[in-house]
Amino acid sequence: MADRLRRVVLAFSGGLDTSVILKWLQTTYKCEVVTFTADLGQGEELEPARAKAELMGVKPEHIFVDDLKEEFVGDYVFPMMRANALYEGLYLLGTSIARPLIAKRQIEIAREVDADAVSHGATGKGNDQVRFELGYYALAPDIRVIAPWREWDLTSRTALIEFAEKHQIPVPKDKRGESPFSTDANLLHTSSEGKVLEDPWVEVPDYVYSRTDDLVSAPDTPEEITVEFKRGDAVAVNGEALSPANLLARLNELGKRHGIGRLDLVENRFVGMKSRGMYETPGGTILHAAHRAIEQLTLDRGAAHLKDELMPRYAELLYNGFWFSPER
Repeated sequence: MADRLRRVVLAFSGGLDTSVILKWLQTTYKCEVVTFTADLGQGEELEPARAKAELMGVKPEHIFVDDLKEEFVGDYVFPMMRANALYEGLYLLGTSIARPLIAKRQIEIAREVDADAVSHGATGKGNDQVRFELGYYALAPDIRVIAPWREWDLTSRTALIEFAEKHQIPVPKDKRGESPFSTDANLLHTSSEGKVLEDPWVEVPDYVYSRTDDLVSAPDTPEEITVEFKRGDAVAVNGEALSPANLLARLNELGKRHGIGRLDLVENRFVGMKSRGMYETPGGTILHAAHRAIEQLTLDRGAAHLKDELMPRYAELLYNGFWFSPER
């Protein structure tokens, strides 16, 4: 019998995994569950998550669906861009940079609703479990963390679906089979990994790409754009002042059309595994190049070279989940 909890804040997408987690928390810990769904510009309709939570017995006042796009870009993506951060020299850290904000907001909600624990849906073999939990503990050292993938015996998709059916959790038909690959998306990037991508000798299938047009079908004529910076952050594109989120969205449109920002990478995870990921970061790739260009004009040699020495360490801190650490 699991320890009794009173109230848990769950990072909730409304998908199969987190829906099962919601019911599992309710049945295993006999606790009240508060759901938190973050809009980081992933391009999905988030209201179904609210409806799913209500359907599963979460009180309306305990369902949080928050638009965090401006905070995400202004307070997380932009500082990372100021550092020119690239993990292992290539990866623009699109998944890594989203996790500390989700963790921060989860802890804020936990305090608002007087919860005694938080929970996430990250598996026991990936980086995200570390990123979420380091964020939680940095902001609330005494918080209790429930990581179902490290506790339960639902070790396969079949087991998840059987649990869902047993507890009358709706499972769409297109979610019953094994997905050919998994994705994570936000305003900065889309990442794809697993299944069809696991053999690094096999080229990424065209159907995996969602945020960038193929170079073969991209315009033959180049497009010149101007990015304006103030105090290290981009503030305008082609003379039009834009908020952080709207600016990144504009650069995403430009990058998509011209096939900019694809990366096929086998990276070293914090947990000790190698993992192949296919990343699409159209606007971020443009922003990174533009920021490097403005630094050529504004930094002296010592500062520029020191930044390049420090950048790999800074990127590693972000990748490993140490956003809130003193050294970062």
